[in-house]
Amino acid sequence: EVQLVESGGGLVQPGGSLRLSCAASGFTFSSYAMSWVRQAPGKGIDWVSAINSGDGATYLADSVKGRFTISRDDARDGSKNTVYLQMNSLKSEDTAVYYCNYRQGYQDYWGQGTQVTVSS
Repeated sequence: EVQLVESGGGLVQPGGSLRLSCAASGFTFSSYAMSWVRQAPGKGIDWVSAINSGDGATYLADSVKGRFTISRDDARDGSKNTVYLQMNSLKSEDTAVYYCNYRQGYQDYWGQGTQVTVSS
């Protein structure tokens, strides 16, 4: 069974930092690109960042470039199949539920999400 479990969200002041984690299981993590997306209150889902399998190339939405970094830990024994999102210089507009995601064929898989609130 595929499981994606996000953690690390919370309340942070503008300019602060958070590190989100997404622990993956139930599939061959090292073979798939992983993404982070977010959904702000009352809005649609926005793609935030992605990281390839293999070469580990990373991609960021323009709105988060220079502030967010995506990374992954592909443990050979599967013990640390995790994707991270380091978020610095947070702004109020970053407030959203953040989800990790991957696609296998035509099927998208999502975690339960973690709330990030940026407020003073």
